[in-house]
Amino acid sequence: MANYSLLIDYDYCTGCHSCEIACQQEHGYPAGTNGIVVREYEYEAGGRVRIDYLPFFTPHCDLCKDRRTREPIPACVKHCQAACMEFGPTKQLAAKMGDRNRLVLFTHNPGR
Repeated sequence: MANYSLLIDYDYCTGCHSCEIACQQEHGYPAGTNGIVVREYEYEAGGRVRIDYLPFFTPHCDLCKDRRTREPIPACVKHCQAACMEFGPTKQLAAKMGDRNRLVLFTHNPGR
């Protein structure tokens, strides 16, 4: 199991794309390349239209390994305007998930 992970609560993501921008600027990625991408899903539920925003990690995400030598958290977490992202030890974050079903835990195992 990875030592550190990111926990995202999809119930609170507002689709602001701040995580995408922070990632792109932190790593100097060219346009169209990101470590995290926010997708928009529109659907009907209970006779009403709902829109969910779901951040997904790409193979470019390394949990800001280089950044964490000078800052304690990845750029996406620091700049998340909805504060729906949390960085920390994997076991600690996994314990917070409990029985909730709209959370995702992203782990990164370099070298695998």
